[in-house]
Amino acid sequence: MKMQYKRLAYNRIVMTVILILVQIVWFLFVMLRLTRYANWISTAFTILSVVMALYIIGKDDNSAYKVGWIVLILAFPLLGGLLYLFLGDKKPSRRMRRKLQAKHAQYREQLLEEGIPPKQVEENLSRASGTFRYVRNVSDFPAYENTQVTYYPTGEAMFADMLEELRGAEHYIFVEYFIVEEGEMWEQVLHILEEKAAAGLDVRMIYDDFGCLARLPGGYHAQLERRGIKCIAFNPVIPLFSMVMNHRDHRKILDIDGHTAFTGGVNLADEYININSRFGYWKDTGVRLKGEGVWSFTEMFLEMWDAFRKEDTDLSRFKPHVWHPEPFEGKGVVCPYTDSPLDREALAANVYVDILNQAKRYVYIYTPYLIIDDVIRNALCQAARRGVDVRIVTPGTPDKPMIFRLTRSNYPPLLRAGIRIYEYTPGFLHGKSYVCDDEFGVVGSVNMDFRSLYLHFECATLLYRTEGLAELKEDNLKTMECSREITLKDCKQGLLGALFDDVLRLFAPLC
Repeated sequence: MKMQYKRLAYNRIVMTVILILVQIVWFLFVMLRLTRYANWISTAFTILSVVMALYIIGKDDNSAYKVGWIVLILAFPLLGGLLYLFLGDKKPSRRMRRKLQAKHAQYREQLLEEGIPPKQVEENLSRASGTFRYVRNVSDFPAYENTQVTYYPTGEAMFADMLEELRGAEHYIFVEYFIVEEGEMWEQVLHILEEKAAAGLDVRMIYDDFGCLARLPGGYHAQLERRGIKCIAFNPVIPLFSMVMNHRDHRKILDIDGHTAFTGGVNLADEYININSRFGYWKDTGVRLKGEGVWSFTEMFLEMWDAFRKEDTDLSRFKPHVWHPEPFEGKGVVCPYTDSPLDREALAANVYVDILNQAKRYVYIYTPYLIIDDVIRNALCQAARRGVDVRIVTPGTPDKPMIFRLTRSNYPPLLRAGIRIYEYTPGFLHGKSYVCDDEFGVVGSVNMDFRSLYLHFECATLLYRTEGLAELKEDNLKTMECSREITLKDCKQGLLGALFDDVLRLFAPLC
């Protein structure tokens, strides 16, 4: 059965790539013929490129993204402006924006009623109050007390607790993942979901269609529906030459009965729990929340779900205390949030920068990809130059060789500023986390690359003086011990190699 799924998925990829390539070739052929047909057409396209370059300069957008497009237009003055019209807009499709923004506006009031009152945040959280205020002002997601946090240093440890909580579900299960693949991990989860759906629980699932393009056959959501699991394939892949396919649901959320939620880097595929080993040991991270803070994850899921299925009118039945009347316990404050290309604000990137700007003693970072713009690079370097012990752990074994090279090309300025960089030699590090001064932490789905920070729908949890922070710090230190520390000598590429890396960095925001 698994081999059959693999063949279907492979055929789907091949057909998608062929159709997109045909469209690109046709587009270039038509444009070149048009420019040869009459001088005025070439002139018109050149003027369009100039106008587009001026428009990009004045646009309120990421500077690295703007520079990449301007260079592309200068390199191809006849077609560059037209390419920007087709591919340059980072916003999701108008239909998607309309649906999701309308649903968020509908849910916003109920979301803001929850959590710690803003005045109490200002009075009691001192150093952290500005960060929580920023997240609330931009995304409407509040901070919560009374939420217990458990940190997981591996996918296997997290998966064991996920199964236990799934078996104990009594009312509803919400599942939202970027990647789902047929295998032992998914089979165990699917078996429980089917059992719970048959027992009358409200079981719903969202998976990203592009993320599963090589993992599941087309129309897999219909198969799950027949098994009693309500399902949405987010932003279905249509083989069109368009930026619309760039916007993916990269979130990882498992929400059980509204009072227990898991998030982090772990998807539902075997490599995340080291059943198969393509890149050595797969090192991932995650957290479990139990308590009032889970409401934000419930709201994230329902907002996405109801935008496309229009199913729920009464959100109160999903709140944490409905199925858990006993008081919740937990140290500190949590703030789950989502970042999306809808808000035109790089929320996740700005949370990272804010932590770096406030750091006093140390910041330890896990990221599988280090493809950053000037804003984050400057924040990292400034923190190190202030005397903050900034350390970054990246993979020692690449999952994507070109992205690995691009990650390494960003090392030199960081190393020169005094930042310590480690490559995880046992295999591939997929965790995405910050821990700072024993007080702040972030664990979620957000990579330090342009896709996560500017194009994808992401989620994370901001932690302040909670359980799990000590474990996150200890895990970082242990991971560094079995990693290789990088020096400037390791980054020498020669003249041609350095030029190639410059080109990679230039166009990284456009990919």
